Amino acid sequence: MALPPILQNLRIPVIASPLFLISTPDLVIAQCKAGVVGSFPALNARPGPVLHEWLERITTELDEYNRQNPDRPAAPFAVNQIVHKTNNRLDHDIEACVKFKVPIIITSLGARQDVNDAIHSYGGIVLHDVIDTWFARKALEKGADGLIAVCTGAGGHAGVLSPFALVQEIREFFDGPLALSGSIANGGAVAAALAMGADLGYIGSAFISCDEANAPDGYKDAIAKYGAEDIVYTNLFTGVHGNYLKPSIIAAGLDPDNLPESDPSKMNFGSGGNTEAKAWKDIWGCGQGIGAIKSRMPVQVFVDQLVREYDDARAALAKGLGFVRKQTVTA
Repeated sequence: MALPPILQNLRIPVIASPLFLISTPDLVIAQCKAGVVGSFPALNARPGPVLHEWLERITTELDEYNRQNPDRPAAPFAVNQIVHKTNNRLDHDIEACVKFKVPIIITSLGARQDVNDAIHSYGGIVLHDVIDTWFARKALEKGADGLIAVCTGAGGHAGVLSPFALVQEIREFFDGPLALSGSIANGGAVAAALAMGADLGYIGSAFISCDEANAPDGYKDAIAKYGAEDIVYTNLFTGVHGNYLKPSIIAAGLDPDNLPESDPSKMNFGSGGNTEAKAWKDIWGCGQGIGAIKSRMPVQVFVDQLVREYDDARAALAKGLGFVRKQTVTA
C-alpha cells in the first residue's frame, strides 16, 4: 500500500518524534524545512491557549517558506496528543488542531474513534504509537490511518519487543503506513527500518542534541557523550516504562540500579504534566541509539548527514543484493 500523499516526497523517510518539553516551534520548523516531519506534544504548549500561538506560528512560517521554495517545500508537521482519560486538555487541543488543520496527529496512550473522526473531517491523518500487536489492532479498529511501532531501545515510553518481531507481525495484518521507533539515530538505521518492512524511521533522541532543541546544554552534551550502556529502563518517573540517561538519575540522588516501581494508576497528564513529572524534570529521557551521536549541530546539518548515510546504506544494500542475485542465478 502506498503512503498517503502527505507522507510522500519527504527528503528522507523520517518522522522526528515529539519530545517532552524539548520540541517547540523552533525545532519543529527547522525539522520541516530540512525535509523531515517535525512534531511536538500538544502538552508542551502551556497553558492551553499557547497551543494556538504555536500552531499559528508553525503554519505561517512553513507556508511562507513553501512560497519562497516551490521546488523544495517543507515537510508537513505533526502534533502528538495524549489520548488518555487523565488528559483534561484533550478536547481543547483537538479543537485547536482541527482549526489549524494540522496535517498529522500522533496519538499515544489510548485510541479514540471520535478523535480520529475529528482529524479525518478536514483530511488529516492519524498515526498511533503501539508497543505490540494487540494495541495495533485496537488502534486500527478505532480508525487510525497508520502505526508507529515503538520497540525496545526507543526513547521515552518504549516497548520491549524487537523491531524484527513487531514489524513482521504487524505486517501480517496491516499494509498501511508504518513508522519504526527504537534506537534509530543515523541514516543506515533508517535504511534498515525500510528493509525490514517499515515505511519510515522515527527519530527522537538524536534531535535533542541539535541547536534548535529546547534542552539544557548539559542534556545536549550528554546525548553526544554517552551510549546504550548508559540507559536505564524504568516506570518510576511517569508511571509508564521508559528509557532514561543513567547520569541524570545519579545526579538526582537516586541509585539507577535500585529504583522503586511507580504506580501506573497515578499517571496524570492534566493540563500539562503531573506534579511528579515536574519533580523529575531534570531526569533526561533518551533511547539506546545515542551512541551514533558524536557532536552537537543544527538540525539542517544533522538531516544532511542522515541523507548521506541513508543514500550510502541503500547503495551498499543494493550492491550486496545484486551480488547475491547474480550468484544465485549462476548457481
